[in-house]
Amino acid sequence: MEWLNYHHLLYFWTVARTGSVARACEQLQLAQPTISGQLRALEESLGEKLFTRSGRGLALTEMGQVAYRYADEIFSLGRELTSVFEGRPRGRPARLQVGLSDSVPKLVAYRILEPALGLAEPVQIVCHEDRPDRLAALLSSHRLDLMLADAPLGSAVRVRAFNHLLGACGVTFFAVHRLALRYRRNFPASLNGAPFLLPLETSLLRRSLEQWFEDHGIRPQVVGEFQDSALLSTFGQGGAGVFAAPSAIEDEMRRRYSVGVVGRAETLQERFYAISVQRRLKHPAVLAICESARAKLFAGG
Repeated sequence: MEWLNYHHLLYFWTVARTGSVARACEQLQLAQPTISGQLRALEESLGEKLFTRSGRGLALTEMGQVAYRYADEIFSLGRELTSVFEGRPRGRPARLQVGLSDSVPKLVAYRILEPALGLAEPVQIVCHEDRPDRLAALLSSHRLDLMLADAPLGSAVRVRAFNHLLGACGVTFFAVHRLALRYRRNFPASLNGAPFLLPLETSLLRRSLEQWFEDHGIRPQVVGEFQDSALLSTFGQGGAGVFAAPSAIEDEMRRRYSVGVVGRAETLQERFYAISVQRRLKHPAVLAICESARAKLFAGG
């Protein structure tokens, strides 16, 4: 295996940022032949041309742009590493890489993550939304600090990770006020035949709702199925039908989407988990997230 020469990469990165070898020489305090020779060595090592002439300066080729994005991330992480060991940030907040399962409602995710923004040391949250199995792979390779999900990782996902329960809450049914008034009477029997907006069949909430409907002898008229919870709520806001969301965000749902409460199902429990590769959580932002969720967001669950 041929190892990447990081000195060559640094010279390349500096030339790309400054736009010319001459300006890079001034910044690095090196002679022009030295930098030019190192650039050629890097190109030979990678087997690709990284620059092309553009007037008096240099422009990145397509592969040069790819190399620059990697180099920029590498040296950015290097600066961050130095700051961590010095115990203080240098004008850049620490990054918290979070994987968000696509079945977690956006408002719930915001309420869970919000405490990280209030810490004394600034934190930059980077969210990656995807299926749990794909996020688990990123978690195992330490590209995520934390994963949020509405179900624990099971044995089918071959990743060594730990499920930290943040809390649980019931489910509230919402609709625009005219529909909420109509279906609130004689709830939950009133939902039989009511227009309903549901998450996709792959969602844990969908399966729980279907079992709840079955237990109560309810057969709603399904008018829409959605992967994205925010889009589902927007359709509900438009009056397309009744929809369900975790009771922990009931007040926010009513304010944001101008909807009323049809009814509540406390036996329908939504659970949310912080999943990490560490058994014992140590990251200050992750600790703040977990403590706030348990003490405030899901305190009544």
